[in-house]
Amino acid sequence: MAFFIASSPHTQKRRSLPNLMLWVALCALPGLATQTYFFGFGTLIQVVFAILVAWTFESLIMVLRKRPPMMALRDNSALLTAILLALAIPPLSPWWILVIGLFFAIVIAKHLYGGIGQNLFNPAMVGYVVLLISFPVQMTSWITPNEISPIAVSAPDALSLIFSGFNIDGLSLQQIRTGVDGITMATPLDTVKIGLSQGMTLSEITQSSIFSGLAGLGWEWVNVMFLAGGLVMLKLRLIQWYIPVGVLGGVLVTSTLLNLIIPGAVASPLFHILSGATMFGAFFIATDPVSAATTVKGRIIFGSLIGVLIVLIRTWGGFPDGVAFAVIISNMCVPLIDYYTQPRTYGHK
Repeated sequence: MAFFIASSPHTQKRRSLPNLMLWVALCALPGLATQTYFFGFGTLIQVVFAILVAWTFESLIMVLRKRPPMMALRDNSALLTAILLALAIPPLSPWWILVIGLFFAIVIAKHLYGGIGQNLFNPAMVGYVVLLISFPVQMTSWITPNEISPIAVSAPDALSLIFSGFNIDGLSLQQIRTGVDGITMATPLDTVKIGLSQGMTLSEITQSSIFSGLAGLGWEWVNVMFLAGGLVMLKLRLIQWYIPVGVLGGVLVTSTLLNLIIPGAVASPLFHILSGATMFGAFFIATDPVSAATTVKGRIIFGSLIGVLIVLIRTWGGFPDGVAFAVIISNMCVPLIDYYTQPRTYGHK
């Protein structure tokens, strides 16, 4: 039997890399379907467009590297990166947002470091952070859930808005977001952040129609479906529990402590768990086998650090959701975490 030395990602199951990536993408389908149900067909259109753009960039960069493009396309890593980035952006973002984001994700964050297995940071989150910093208006233009949206957006409307900036009736995205009353509704995380900074209580803030029983309308179900997909991945042993449990534990402990120290100034632990990209980040982003910590203790610390940073950024940062920044910062800490959590070599004192 030959002994092979190869770079990460490594898995304990006898499963090929293309198969692993494809299964992770399939496990994201419940979250994708739920997000499409609440926020319209824009999410689905963005996913399809992102896959085509990612495959194009992957092929071009492989040609420039003088390697066969099909070899890279068959590993499904570009497919998964495209799906993750498309799920993270607002459904009706202009088409060029995805092109720029995927350029940084595929070309810069992945191939500039040598390709799959060599990247220091999660490629999808690199693309997302670049977009969020560079185009904050477009990246925070989430529409309200279909249930309370002032103007219905059909599939043809979504397609027209993404590629032309206007729906079939000639209305812009800003007009659709504001509706008939001229008031733009923010996301639940944004609403809580702004309301608390203005001295409002959480009970007053949650009177808005964008909130439901536990968290934001629609967002809680999106998080539940990503949790379901994550549990399937755990069942299939595509990922291990250390990082997701670390992330969710970090979010719960940090938000609970902050509520005890400064009551009324921080959203509840349940709200943090079921809002924004918490479950998506815990199961589908933080568990990237290349950019995450490698030791068991290291993975728990890595996940916990992400959870702590998510709450801190949401509470005092400049952006409403801190998942992407928390993952990128924690990626930077991986070499240090691995260095201090390496198990003692057998036979050494």
